[in-house]
Amino acid sequence: MKIIATESYYQMSRMAANIISAQVIMKPNCVLGLATGSTPIGTYEQLIRWYEKGDLDFSQVTTINLDEYKGLSPENDQSYRYFMNTNFFDSININKERTHVPDGLEADSAKACSDYNKIITDCGGIDLQLLGLGLNGHIGFNEPGAAFEKETHCVDLSESTIRANSRFFTSMDEVPKQAYTMGIKTIMQAKKIVIVVNGANKAQIVKDAFFGPITPKVPASVLQLHNDVTLVGDKESLSLIQDHLQ
Repeated sequence: MKIIATESYYQMSRMAANIISAQVIMKPNCVLGLATGSTPIGTYEQLIRWYEKGDLDFSQVTTINLDEYKGLSPENDQSYRYFMNTNFFDSININKERTHVPDGLEADSAKACSDYNKIITDCGGIDLQLLGLGLNGHIGFNEPGAAFEKETHCVDLSESTIRANSRFFTSMDEVPKQAYTMGIKTIMQAKKIVIVVNGANKAQIVKDAFFGPITPKVPASVLQLHNDVTLVGDKESLSLIQDHLQ
């Protein structure tokens, strides 16, 4: 694992965007695995700035998002499709038909997951996967205890995840209790993985996930087994692993 320590959220975002932009430049028709949440927003903002300057062309890029709430329509302002459109896709020259998010309105979980697995396979797999890191070690919506071998599946969200996501909703009662998520097996099949973390509240899970035992109790710990992982974090989030940065 390569660890890039930065001084701030802005620098973290810029460094992650630099890695993604290099992938797009080297392979214009690449497949990007993308993440939602507050942490990647700065990365998307930087990529948009470089696109507006004429430095990046997304016209041939395909994207595959990690997850989507079950039961939310693409037009719902808390859906991850809406998030991606407003925070990234609407501001670049990407073909929306090549941007993929699980179908939150598909009530048949088995069909929704099977359809998404087929999309990923038909795209030829993921060249670069962007990840955030949950406070409990979840990646995508793969919660503690999730089997490492799973592909896309429907998950019951943990109470801690529902609570963390409730800040985006009027109340906890409105937060969906299930989601469709790319499985850990699929994430691990990506050729390259970039993880972005920021804030002191992530310091303990960073230490546990990347320097503790590999266990389904900390889903992100499996990333220790991947041969091309880059962790980009600000100084607060990396504060407990200083010994490993020397």
